[in-house]
Amino acid sequence: MTAATLFTPNIPSQADDVSDAMSFDSQALDTDTDSREYDDVSEDGSDEDMIDEQFADAQAPAESAYFRKLQKKLRRQVSWAIRDFNMIEDGDVVMVCVSGGKDSYTLLDILLLLKRIAPIHFDIVAVNLDQKQPGYPEDILPAYLNEQGIAHYILEKDTYSIVKSVVPEGKTYCSACSRLRRGSLYGFAKQIGATKIALGHHRDDMLATFFLNLFHGGALKSMPPKLLSDDKQNMLIRPLAYVEEKDIIEYAKLKEFPIIPCNLCGSQTNLQRAIINDMLREWDDAHPQRLASIFKAMQNVAPSQLADRELFDFETLTLDRDNDERLFEGDNIQAGQTDSLAEIGLPVSPRTQTFNPKFASDKPYSTETDKAAQNERKTQKIPTINPVI
Repeated sequence: MTAATLFTPNIPSQADDVSDAMSFDSQALDTDTDSREYDDVSEDGSDEDMIDEQFADAQAPAESAYFRKLQKKLRRQVSWAIRDFNMIEDGDVVMVCVSGGKDSYTLLDILLLLKRIAPIHFDIVAVNLDQKQPGYPEDILPAYLNEQGIAHYILEKDTYSIVKSVVPEGKTYCSACSRLRRGSLYGFAKQIGATKIALGHHRDDMLATFFLNLFHGGALKSMPPKLLSDDKQNMLIRPLAYVEEKDIIEYAKLKEFPIIPCNLCGSQTNLQRAIINDMLREWDDAHPQRLASIFKAMQNVAPSQLADRELFDFETLTLDRDNDERLFEGDNIQAGQTDSLAEIGLPVSPRTQTFNPKFASDKPYSTETDKAAQNERKTQKIPTINPVI
């Protein structure tokens, strides 16, 4: 494998006024960090207004209000992912893997924007692996990176021929291709001293991988937002973990990225991943909140409610009847003494007056308490991973 530094501009540090904070904090972007619901229009003099002004010169269609809203949404979602999973720390060298696809272009663009205002200092270097695919346009990506003034490396390794030789005809290339690509990038990350390897997988990639493993691998697993390699020598991060693919598609169109199609994996038909992606798109069209709910479930795992003996010790479960506490407030009420479920502390639907766990409460049900609870829910700001602009 050969590596050549095609362009390494002397980029001045953007962290001159950085405090002694040692971890990424999205407060520089999010003026309301307690809630992930936000208004499109910021208050006068807010940090968001100043940030948007700073980025105006970097926005291709800067006159588009729609573009600015979309970019702000992506900035926030990426900053939340970085904060939630501690992806980037002070002094990190982040190697952004750029393939020429919409996802990696968007990842690089948003990370460069965040670097300008992050409360910590970290460096970004773009790396592209030229796998020697026939017809691959070698000049497009370097030209774009040079034009944008982005420090980058182009690695050259003929993994294409290896994949074609080891994968039987009719089988998918994805697994072999990704393993070879990952091995090359791991080695180069250590060579240049990169402390984090940033990949462009987004929320929908993580969902698709979850269902691929569920349907075809017999496992509940996906792509984690942050992963330590098996040899503990490299750290992978996926800053687009909270970003939906449809937003990336729209952003890439507005930015007019010079997209390079994949002629290896992308040229194959009837891929299981493509079938899963079609299924997810159908779900999203018919039930807009379903994918968000599934992704939330991936962050809210209850091992005791599944059947994995490695995650939960079912074998040693024992009864504990020393505690005399009653299961329900009405356990001491004999049958026939009351006709009211609410009187014995069971959750009751206010409309049908029948048992409904949805209305469970620490207090017996009453019309007054139910109305108060409804009013409280209406006034609460419910955090959401994917805010709608």
